[in-house]
Formats: sequence, C-alpha cells, structure tokens
Amino acid sequence: MKKDAIIGKYKKYVMPTYMHTKVVFAKGKGVKVWDIDGEEYLDFFPGWAVSGLGHCHNRVVSAIKRQAGKIIHVSNNYYNELQAGLAEKIVRHSFEGKVFFANSGAEANECAIKLARRYGSPTKRYEIITMEKSFHGRTMATLTATGQDKIKDGFEPLLEGFKIVPFNDIAAVKAATTDKTIAVMIEPIQGEGGINAADRSYMEQLRRLCDEKDMLLIFDEIQTGMGRTGEMFCYKHYDVTPDVMTLAKSLGGGVPIGAALAAKKVANTLSPGSHASTFGGSPIVCAAAIATFEAIEKEKLLDNTRKMGKYLKSGLEGLKKDFSFITGVKGMGLMIGLELSIDGTGISEECFKRKLLINCTQKKILRIMPPLIVKRHDIDEAIGILRQAMETEKRG
Repeated sequence: MKKDAIIGKYKKYVMPTYMHTKVVFAKGKGVKVWDIDGEEYLDFFPGWAVSGLGHCHNRVVSAIKRQAGKIIHVSNNYYNELQAGLAEKIVRHSFEGKVFFANSGAEANECAIKLARRYGSPTKRYEIITMEKSFHGRTMATLTATGQDKIKDGFEPLLEGFKIVPFNDIAAVKAATTDKTIAVMIEPIQGEGGINAADRSYMEQLRRLCDEKDMLLIFDEIQTGMGRTGEMFCYKHYDVTPDVMTLAKSLGGGVPIGAALAAKKVANTLSPGSHASTFGGSPIVCAAAIATFEAIEKEKLLDNTRKMGKYLKSGLEGLKKDFSFITGVKGMGLMIGLELSIDGTGISEECFKRKLLINCTQKKILRIMPPLIVKRHDIDEAIGILRQAMETEKRG
C-alpha cells in the first residue's frame, strides 16, 4: 500500500490523538529504521525510547518466536513460569519486594498510586506530592499526577488528592506535606519535562522525610530504567532506594509491558481483588523482557551505555562551542538533553529531513536517547547531521 493511502486510512479510521510526521516505517534493525519507500533513518529516539536495545534485537525476537509457538496468554488466575521468572529478575537487579505486571507505564503508575492510597487508608492519608514538569501518564489518575497543565486541559474535574511542587525543592515538599500526605512520587530524571536530573542531596532528603513521616517514596523509572542512565535503574546513582518503583518502555525490548515493584514493607498492601490487569505479565511479553535483561547483562550494555554516553556528550559539547543558541548539555548515560535558547522544533524537523530521528520536548530541549547498543560511528553520524541541521537553523 502507498504512503498516501495509509495516511488516508488514518484520517478516516484512527482517532487523531497524535501529531504525526508524514512517514510510514516498515522495518527496523538495531539503530536503523526504513520507511515504506525504502529510505533509511538513524534512530536516536527509538520508539519513544521503548526499543532500548534497538529495533528487533536478536535475543528478543528469538524469545518472542519461541514463546508464540507455546502459549501466548495465560489468565492471571493461574500461575505463569515466565512471569515468576521476570519478577525475580527485576527484584534481583533492584531491591527486595514484589512485582505487579501491567501493559504500560501509565498502568504501572496507576498501581503505585492505588497502592499508596491503600497503604494510607487506615490512617486516612491519601495525598500524593508530585513535581512540576513531571510526566506520569494519561489515565485520569496519572494525568492528574503529572505536573504539566497542557495535558489536563478539557479533562476536569481532576482526581482529588495530588499536590504539585517545584522539582529539586525540598522546602516545597515539606511545606506541602500534611497529616493527609501518604507519598512523594518523582522521576529521578524528568524525561518529557526536559531531561532534568534530581540533585543527590534532594533525593537523600526526600528519603529521610518519607522515613520520618511513614510516607512512601515512589520512583517513576519508566524512562530511566533498564540501563538507560548507565545503571540498570537510575536510583542506584543516588544510593537512595524507593519504596515503589515503576517500569515500562524498554522493559520489554519493544513489546508493551509495565511493572510496579513494591518494597517488602508494602508488598502485600494490594490484596486479591483490589487491583488487576487482564493482559499484564502474559508469557509472551515476559519472555521478551527476560531476553532484554539477558541482553543487557551478557552483552555488557551498561558499560557500553556509560562509554557511549560520555562520547555522545563530548560530541554535543563540541557543537555547543560552535552554536551560541546551545546553552547546555545535560543528562546521564544515554539519556541526554541538548538545551537551547531558541525553539528547537525546526532543528528536530531538519534532522528528520536529513534522516536522523530525535525528539524536541518543552520546545527548547532536544531529547537524544539512542539505544544501548549504539556505537561510536553511529554517534559520529548523528553529530554530523545535527551540525548540518543547526547550520541550516543558523542561516535561518
């Protein structure tokens, strides 16, 4: 089918909930994708950072194929060997606790929110403090938790019980804490918010405050998890362990899966019948997620992420010297934000024309998040395209 015909079907049959770029991708492998006309692109924001191992990683593809020939779905009323195995993998790489499986990051965060409210129910505490510029999802609870007004417009009245305060401001958190507060929910690095990293002292103080007040500290690691920052989970950079951690995006190597890990003290808060997800943790997605863990471990991708993250930052710092509208390079590992003094939309669009896929968020942050398998020559190619795009922008 031709591109225009496919786009026509979208206009006729698909709800217009996304801003679409006029391209139809048909194939992907590693850091590359190809459109329906055979044009090749370098993907430095693969699948909205879902394809953390790159497109169609051999281990993930093989695991899916094997499992698809055995059994695809098992009801969560029965036991599932792969779900048990994946839960064990998550816990062994993080902290002692128990896992709930869902289909997305929003669902994982819904679980965390419900768990916090159930935990606070005996003492009538239900309020959750979240941060400005945060992003936690688009369900009613998670969009209410999100610290960005633009995604809430038209969906009022919103869910009661959320207070939003400035990021990296412990005084604001303390001021917002009342006898009704049960949790603080935070992304260690805000992704959609502009690659804003939490300060170490701030995270330490959040942990102390939550311990003093018997509140839960919830880390949304949906974008930072699974090696993205050079550690399997970003909280390890801070030596601060949360009570609840949510995962999704690259957990499944490209297939839809979400998870919420609750520490031992709250692991049994949600009892049978209090929460569920029909498709959560099906054998086929668990097989893919286990393969993702194995790829990160056996192919030493955390080490590659650290090395290539430094190399990418160095290349971007080189651009900063040559273009006055670049004001900063921030982030950890392969979660990098290029901060601009101008609207970055035009640069992002010019990169697309030159066959490089990146993302512009908050209008002035170019979000650059290549897969963990990226190599130096891929980064060199991307930096070269960025330079060309910026020269075009400069000429205006």
